[in-house]
Amino acid sequence: MYDSWLRLGLDTVRLGLEAQTVVALRLAKLSLGGTAAQIEAQRMVTEKVEAAAEAAMTLATGGTPERVVRDYRRKVRANALRLSRG
Repeated sequence: MYDSWLRLGLDTVRLGLEAQTVVALRLAKLSLGGTAAQIEAQRMVTEKVEAAAEAAMTLATGGTPERVVRDYRRKVRANALRLSRG
């Protein structure tokens, strides 16, 4: 019982740390301005709305919080990779 809660807690902490990397990379990109910054700002908002809807659907259809965190972490890591490439 405690194992699953501990794992969820640790994964949530990891998600927070990974998300901070994406925030820093996005701020750097947005600070440059221009078309790329506008596209990134629009992508950021769109992704957040879609991710929230997907999380709600996962939970509404019987998914677990662990699944939601795992899905968010996958998306955050993909963003970090994309943004770190330039």
